[in-house]
Amino acid sequence: MSQQRNLVLAIDQGTTGSRALVVDRDGRILGTSYREFRQSFPEPGWVEHDAEEIWASVRDTTSEALTAAGAPPERLAAIGITNQRETTVVWDRASGRPLAPAIVWQDRRTSERCQELTRLGHGPGIRSRTGLVLDPYFSGTKLEWLLNGNPGWRERAASGDLAFGTIDSWLIFRLTGSRVHATDHTNASRTMLYSLETGDWDPWLCELFGVPGAMLPDVRNSSGDFGVTDPELFGAEVPILGVAGDQQAALFGQGCWERGEAKNTYGTGSFLLLHTGKERGPDVEGVLTTSACDRRGGRAFAYEGAVLVAGAAIQWLRDGLGLLEDAADSESMARSVESAEGVVFVPALTGLGTPWWEPDARGTIVGLTRGTRKEHLVRAALEAMAYSTVDALQAMTTSPDLDLQSLKADGGAAANDWLMQFQADVLGVSVRRPAATELTALGVAGLAGLKAGVWAEPEEFLAARGSEDQFGPDPQGSTMRQAGVRGWRRAVRTAIHWAEIEDAEQGKP
Repeated sequence: MSQQRNLVLAIDQGTTGSRALVVDRDGRILGTSYREFRQSFPEPGWVEHDAEEIWASVRDTTSEALTAAGAPPERLAAIGITNQRETTVVWDRASGRPLAPAIVWQDRRTSERCQELTRLGHGPGIRSRTGLVLDPYFSGTKLEWLLNGNPGWRERAASGDLAFGTIDSWLIFRLTGSRVHATDHTNASRTMLYSLETGDWDPWLCELFGVPGAMLPDVRNSSGDFGVTDPELFGAEVPILGVAGDQQAALFGQGCWERGEAKNTYGTGSFLLLHTGKERGPDVEGVLTTSACDRRGGRAFAYEGAVLVAGAAIQWLRDGLGLLEDAADSESMARSVESAEGVVFVPALTGLGTPWWEPDARGTIVGLTRGTRKEHLVRAALEAMAYSTVDALQAMTTSPDLDLQSLKADGGAAANDWLMQFQADVLGVSVRRPAATELTALGVAGLAGLKAGVWAEPEEFLAARGSEDQFGPDPQGSTMRQAGVRGWRRAVRTAIHWAEIEDAEQGKP
């Protein structure tokens, strides 16, 4: 590796903002930039983004990060892209412009369609092919909704005029000057159009959702060749050599490359991945099976638990109710009270994910009294992140050879020491948090840098990541742990029951 070409530019395109950072081979972040973009909620349960605004945020942050690092593009060995998954974009190949707002992974507009597909008996077939459950979370029904709702789109897609992609594909297309339409296996596995068995798009699924194959991107390994950037962007052609969905990128960045290793990313949502090795494990009720990366970015498998609202609950308490000024204040507020005083917050603001998968559930707060203060609500929101993780982990570790010894943590809320200690206490295992905070971006930097030769071996990349903090469980906390989990699950059943009553009143099966 030339000393002049030894930097990696990592693009981390998230749900609420875009970040770019420049990393050297010693793991140092030389420059970074971050920009938020607008969130749109045109109808209850709908969440949209402007794909063009996302592209602009990525273009600007990459330029700013390079400037902050004092690094000319000639020093870049590679670019890596990690992204919010499932978010669905359709664009015109000729103009490169999106034809509609991007439908975000949180969007629930296709709930009824998913219920219809379930009634028609398609759930088992979809599950066996994709490892996913029938839920609006994934891209397939989003894309079907767009094609059905816009006359002529399906015909244009079949002729090759229109392209579909998750955010990684959209960014690759724009970065390469419209020359490359591709995705990686981790993002493809989240579309509900991809076969885990064959590692490619599934004809039966494409027919079921009415998706022309001509509009789908090529599927490549996460550490692979995704073309080079348009020289007009940076003044040089830079190879794109790493692509992974945000959760799989974080799994790789945590060094979870072998069976039985797990991480949880505490972000807008909370996503727990447990690596199951090179072979797909048996399906587990309420748990997703998804593509992951092996130690070289090749195809492997993982179980995934998805908590649809985690840090977003704190954002809602801040922005929607004005209970705190800054999300970071949640730690001191949680510490200021001895307990949540019986308050339990089930933040099903966009439905419930693992292991319940109830799209019609909505946020539920129980246990309120006249003595309840805002600190109790904030603490209950943090506790919900930990209890949700317990539910997901217990569901996916039913196999005796998947006994979890520790949990690796990352994401914005992982900076909260109180939450990490509470998580260790309610899980009964240690929680390990790397000193490096940008694990998602660093993970895809590792995938790109290994392909480019910045790091010769995966262990060399991991060593550059630095030390970690460890939070051990309270050995006297078993009684508290069991009582807390029981109260949490009672509240979850309440949220689900509320949804079931509403369905019954509306005559839904």
